[in-house]
Amino acid sequence: MTRTVEDLIGTFYEAFRGKPELLDDIVADDWADIPLGPDQAPGRAGATPLIQGINEAFGDFRIVVHQIVDGRGPDGNGFVGVRGEMRGVHSGEMFGVAATGREIRVRIHEFHEVLDGRIVRTWHMEDWLDWFQQVDARPTH
Repeated sequence: MTRTVEDLIGTFYEAFRGKPELLDDIVADDWADIPLGPDQAPGRAGATPLIQGINEAFGDFRIVVHQIVDGRGPDGNGFVGVRGEMRGVHSGEMFGVAATGREIRVRIHEFHEVLDGRIVRTWHMEDWLDWFQQVDARPTH
C-alpha cells in the first residue's frame, strides 16, 4: 500500500510526540538526519533518545504542519518540503536553559527524501534563536 504524503509526513511528526516506534515503518534503518542533534547517533535508532529528550524539555510537544510541497515523482520517490512549527511548554532543561513554563513556538523548514515509501534522508532547520528570545535567554556559543 502506498501512503499519501499527508500520512507519511503526519506519521513522521506524530513520532516526535514521544512515539519513536512509529518511525519503524516509514524511516529507513540508516536514515540520515542532517544535521544530527547534540550527541545524536546516526540512523533511525538515533531518533529515540532525541525524541525522549525533546519530550522531557517540552510538555505537550507537537509539530504543526503548515504546508507540504510534494515533489515526488509518479513512482512516489523524490523530495517533500515541509513548513511547520514545533509547539509545547518549556518544562525541562534545553540548551542549558532551565524550564520557564512558557508556551513556545519554533518555526521549522524540512526537506525529506523519500525512496520506496520510506524517508531515507531529512534536512532540517529550526529557528532556535527565536526560541531563545521566547524564553529570555541567550545562546552560550
